[in-house]
Amino acid sequence: MKQTTLIAALLLAFSMGVAAKPTTMSLQIRKGDLRSSPSFLGRIVGSAAYGDRLTVEERRGTWIRVRTEEGTLTGWLHSSALTKKKVKLKAGRKDADGAASSGELALAGKGFNSEVEAQFKQQNAEANFAAVDIIEAIHITSREVQRFLNTGRVVPKAGAE
Repeated sequence: MKQTTLIAALLLAFSMGVAAKPTTMSLQIRKGDLRSSPSFLGRIVGSAAYGDRLTVEERRGTWIRVRTEEGTLTGWLHSSALTKKKVKLKAGRKDADGAASSGELALAGKGFNSEVEAQFKQQNAEANFAAVDIIEAIHITSREVQRFLNTGRVVPKAGAE
């Protein structure tokens, strides 16, 4: 009986030690905005850079609350910005400059690249691609989006502050 109790206690202690180990993930996009709530409309509280290791603190659907390696900042990131793999950058190589932005990552996931774009333009010569270029050049900051939402009293159904 004592041996069974001892084995049970050891298994319990071991399982608690395994469960207590924090999960870390790497940012796989050029820059990830850490948000105050699990929503793209949440206030930006900071950012992480490509390859940064982040500790997972909580999960809500497709959102993950993370803490920076230094432990100084906590915020929410969409799970698509993170990977369990350790992203390594080597000095003297162009890895860091070659990091994909979140927009580029989304397009790549859909199979869109310069070759596909050229083919699409060839098949749709009547389309106004100059207008698309103008629209793509428009940059709206997160602060401007937040101000717009506040002015219009837009309140998302879940998560945003």
